[in-house]
Amino acid sequence: MKNRCGIYVAQPSKYRAFIPNPLPPQPPIVYGEELQFLLSNADRTLARLDGVTTVLPNPDLFITMCIKKEALLSSQIEGTQASLEGVLEFEANLKPKEDINEVKEVINYIKAMNYGIERIKEFPISLRLIKELHKVLIKGTRGAHRDPGEFRKTQNWIGPIGAFLKEAVFVPPPSNMVLELMGDMEKFIHRKDNIPPLIKIALIHSQFETIHPFLDGNGRIGRLLITFYLYLEQILSKPLLYLSYYLKKKREKYYSFLMDVRLKGDWESWLKFFLQGVIEVSEEATNTAKEIIGLKEILTKKLFVGKITSIYAVSLLDMLFHKPLISVNDIINELNIYKQTANDLIKKFEKIGILQEITGKQRYRKYLFSNYIEIIKRGTEI
Repeated sequence: MKNRCGIYVAQPSKYRAFIPNPLPPQPPIVYGEELQFLLSNADRTLARLDGVTTVLPNPDLFITMCIKKEALLSSQIEGTQASLEGVLEFEANLKPKEDINEVKEVINYIKAMNYGIERIKEFPISLRLIKELHKVLIKGTRGAHRDPGEFRKTQNWIGPIGAFLKEAVFVPPPSNMVLELMGDMEKFIHRKDNIPPLIKIALIHSQFETIHPFLDGNGRIGRLLITFYLYLEQILSKPLLYLSYYLKKKREKYYSFLMDVRLKGDWESWLKFFLQGVIEVSEEATNTAKEIIGLKEILTKKLFVGKITSIYAVSLLDMLFHKPLISVNDIINELNIYKQTANDLIKKFEKIGILQEITGKQRYRKYLFSNYIEIIKRGTEI
């Protein structure tokens, strides 16, 4: 089944480019016992994840932080060196400790994710949407000169940094075939069939990465599509499945399985790897959600024991799960209270260990909700 995914075709410039076959794979996917088991297990863990979000204090706030984490991890897979603290500092108008250009790439991913979540409520996944997402992702970053929002018009390739075309590990199809191949993929996305959604998006992701339609940002856009597709298909009521946690951890295997699809036609091994990722990430997200619920309960009791029981104290605690890096002015504006009241709250929250001052300044101080950040940032360490 060597040519099951596609074939290498010699090009006029004396290199070979890979031309993928349209989806679905032929011969069809073999649903052996292991693949069936993983698919069933993945469906169950996704259902548990969807269920636990219904008991979160505010699921939308949890999603906001998960999006930040996914943006960070997906960018790190591509070599970006940024931290969750750096992203939060940037959003809080502080100067991040990391390279500002690296942080901006993560910020753009967050913007693209939020843009897509709103857009697919009224607009289907399409080539137009994919281009729009790419434009948001690349705008103002180091890849801004590489045709944001447009499919490539030149040949690209995958290989070590600085490698020439002849040294490439993989050469995607020539640019004059990109539009046709992406059009075929779009038809497959909207085709009515009996392929389980988790299998279908795994096929789509692999095909997208094989076509590699942009000059920059292909990996990040391809991972964005996973979340959007499952949300659109109502597999999850909230966009909560972010696979980059798993794909970063298994980065070498991730690339290896994608190459085995192209070179050996081994779709089944890629699907097993993908479904195992869905299971692991769903379980991790479910446990994180439960841990956050537990943290909220512990800190609420801590406020009660410390006799910090005003309505503003409870409101500030809620606010921290939405905005874990804050200033006195943030509290004044959000809670609509006087400066003295906000300062008093900050001192009390510092005293019992909920907030930690991070700037070391006398004025314009910023305070971090470190207990929450420690939970969210697992796996994002550089």
